[in-house]
Amino acid sequence: MPSPSADSPCHQPRPEGPLAEHSRFYQRLHRRYGADLPLLPPGPPVLATMEQAYDALRARGSDTGTALRVVRQLVMERLIQLDCDQQAPLAEVTRAVTELAELALDRACQQARQELDERHGAPRGPDGQPVQLWIIGMGKLGARELNVSSDIDLIYVYEHDGETAGNAEGRGRISNHEYFARAVKSMYGLVGDTTEHGFVFRVDLALRPNGNSGPSAVSLAALEEYLQLHGREWERFAWLKSRVVAPRDCIASTEVQALRGVVLPFVFRRYLDYSVFDALRSLHRQIRDHAAKRSAGHPERANDVKLSRGGIREIEFTVQLLQVVRGGQFPELRRRPTLDALPRLAQAGLMPQETADALARAYVFLRRVEHRIQYLDDQQTHVLPTRDDDLAWIAFTLGYPDCCAFLHELDAHRELVAQEFDTLLGGSGKKQCNGGGCGGPRAAAPPPPELETLLEQLPAGFRARVAEWRNHPRVEGLRDEARDRLFRLVQRTARWLAEGKVNEDAAVRLVGWLEPLLRRESYLALLLERPSVHEHLLHLLGAAKWPARYMLQHPGVIDELAGDALLSERFVVADFERELTVRRASLQSTGEDDDETLLNLLRRAQHAETFRTLARDVERRITVEQVADDLSALADSVLRITAQWCWSRLKNRHRESPQFAIIGYGKLGGKELGYGSDLDIVFVFDDDDERAPEVYAAFVRKLINWLTVKTGEGDLYEIDTALRPNGSSGLLVTSFEAYANYQQRRGSNTAWTWEHQAMTRARFVMGSDALQARFDAVREAVITSERDPVALRDEIVLMREKVRSAHPTKDGRFDVKHSPGGMVDAEFAVQYLVLSQSATHPELRGNVGNIALLQRAEQVGLLPEGVGTAAADAYRELRRVQHVARLDEAPTQVMPPALQAERDAVLALWLAVFGAGMGLPRRP
Repeated sequence: MPSPSADSPCHQPRPEGPLAEHSRFYQRLHRRYGADLPLLPPGPPVLATMEQAYDALRARGSDTGTALRVVRQLVMERLIQLDCDQQAPLAEVTRAVTELAELALDRACQQARQELDERHGAPRGPDGQPVQLWIIGMGKLGARELNVSSDIDLIYVYEHDGETAGNAEGRGRISNHEYFARAVKSMYGLVGDTTEHGFVFRVDLALRPNGNSGPSAVSLAALEEYLQLHGREWERFAWLKSRVVAPRDCIASTEVQALRGVVLPFVFRRYLDYSVFDALRSLHRQIRDHAAKRSAGHPERANDVKLSRGGIREIEFTVQLLQVVRGGQFPELRRRPTLDALPRLAQAGLMPQETADALARAYVFLRRVEHRIQYLDDQQTHVLPTRDDDLAWIAFTLGYPDCCAFLHELDAHRELVAQEFDTLLGGSGKKQCNGGGCGGPRAAAPPPPELETLLEQLPAGFRARVAEWRNHPRVEGLRDEARDRLFRLVQRTARWLAEGKVNEDAAVRLVGWLEPLLRRESYLALLLERPSVHEHLLHLLGAAKWPARYMLQHPGVIDELAGDALLSERFVVADFERELTVRRASLQSTGEDDDETLLNLLRRAQHAETFRTLARDVERRITVEQVADDLSALADSVLRITAQWCWSRLKNRHRESPQFAIIGYGKLGGKELGYGSDLDIVFVFDDDDERAPEVYAAFVRKLINWLTVKTGEGDLYEIDTALRPNGSSGLLVTSFEAYANYQQRRGSNTAWTWEHQAMTRARFVMGSDALQARFDAVREAVITSERDPVALRDEIVLMREKVRSAHPTKDGRFDVKHSPGGMVDAEFAVQYLVLSQSATHPELRGNVGNIALLQRAEQVGLLPEGVGTAAADAYRELRRVQHVARLDEAPTQVMPPALQAERDAVLALWLAVFGAGMGLPRRP
């Protein structure tokens, strides 16, 4: 990267006196406004002190435009002094310039509307209501990042079409459209015209709908129609930082929410959106081409700290691209200021923390250089000066001993920024992307072939499936760009197939997976931009059928495939709950936290985490037991978060925190959940308030609805509450006292033996520590109660026979779960041991799972040596076989002699526990 004035001596003498005095702009300000400088109170300029100066100037007789222009000159003088001689923080400078713009626009709007109201009356909406005007700041104004010589990019939007009320005589009525067009013209004169005092800000309206050919002010309805029908990808980046900046009394009004409801869906799409990569590449190419033309014959212009390679714009593009791609699903990324967004991107795993820190340092450095360039002559430029003394002055004001040290630092920052940006957009950057936002290599490639030519390049099975696209309406209906992407993906898949990276099942399933998603072109862009995601997707599709079905139901989860960390990590409860809390807070800050949005937020998070576990499972990075542990922990966490959110939104809640608990049974209680498992749960409360039964009943109904209702993102879990006291005929939520009495058989209404069998696997999922202690005591009392072992044995064997008869097998097949010697036999044997022996053997009281309990039963002498261990190993293998079969949607029945050793081990357990003649099945 070239350095300016490379042949000039670096060691310029440091100016004597305050450094600010070298600025020619600063000198002009003192000559012209020296007597006015005390009007701005001491210290960094802020809105309150600027208003004081403005009011003082107005009191002296200055009109609005003059007062605003003089305030601008006073603010600039103060900023040059604070920045150059006192090293003011960047945020102090950008805040001052931004608040100056907000003050100017607010005062200009007040005056323009007052004058127009006197002539034409106030604008009215369809129901005669007042109509608001919103001055929307775009770019750096919207993000509160204005530099000291910024344009202000504005869009004027008014609330409703209609007509003004007319003046005091009822005359002068004009349309709201004409009224606001005149208001914009008047405001421009007050802020943007150049007078003897200069201007307040240069005003640019080019970002408005239809650009310079569009009206200067548009109605909200017209804006919505434009964004929906004509909004272009690059405009999403422009609107990303948009903010209502004036008039001040409208900024916090409820009406502004309607504007937010139009803009947010345009900027942030519901699904991950990688189609913006090409749009940003095109936009950046135009900017670089323009910069190259400007610098042709003027080599000094190549040192533009904003637009040249490695400049400020490339940092902003890097941040905005990741925000637009992911901000629809992750609202915490929707931060306007660049320095606020960078740490959020790192926290979300979209870039390494060290990269975010380095880009932040580069951004601050380049912005401070930009300000010093502009302090020299108050010119709207970002190009380093060619005069050696000016360059040295910039170095001195930044704390460097000479310009050589400064230029070395500048080159280092720009090189880092350029590498990161090139890597993101698929250039020749050396660094590899972290798991979240990078585009794949996009070297110039020949256009893809037509379908018939493409088919000739494919192996037979894959070719036959792709050939079905000849008359496929969705394929025929694709835009040319989308069809090109689709065919490139097929070409890449065929290449990997030939190289042996993927199998043909995966390739064929990919076609079936893509077809329903062809209208969501962003998925084609995602796979093309990120070859690693494409390859991981194929591995999953080739491994089993159920992952393909899951990804078809929830296609957004495939973004989780980016990065190697996915396969090496495990589910972490604290991280999951913290991310959800942050996302909800982000939605609350923009007023988007309605029920439907939160329901979808929960579903996306749960689906993504389930998919992460699924990917690790299919790639054999975790065991079946670890899969169950992680899925169970995820369910616990979802129940906890959903209960908290539901309670906070319950209208008739009578206390801040509910005195309430969820008890898990079955697979949830035993931490043996699989993919798609129901949740067997019981709800209890411990609250003496007379309103409690009614409140908690409403709460549980709401909670079950939140967990089970299907939205556009699917559902969370199916809920089964049949194990509550009195089953389906009982209350949906029970007082803890009634629950305890029922389980401990106090009173006339008591639990059955099969319910006590279920209690062996019951687990406290969520609630207060005090309630957990009480539940643990009830569970222990139930499973250690004195029982007649013979009667207990007879009841359990009878129940086992009922279960077995409900799941018959044919042709002598062995069902790994229900057949004699299957998993249910082992589970019933464990339940009998727990209920009959835990009173004298405390080792059996813990809810530690069937495998561990079998091992403990043998260790304490309740099972013959080797029987418990063999049964535990058999149970583990049967679970694995069942798990693998379900993943591939295959039957869980096998023909003997398959799994004969495991079956024999479980039958030996049954014989040891229940004895001969107690339901021991005959072998087929």
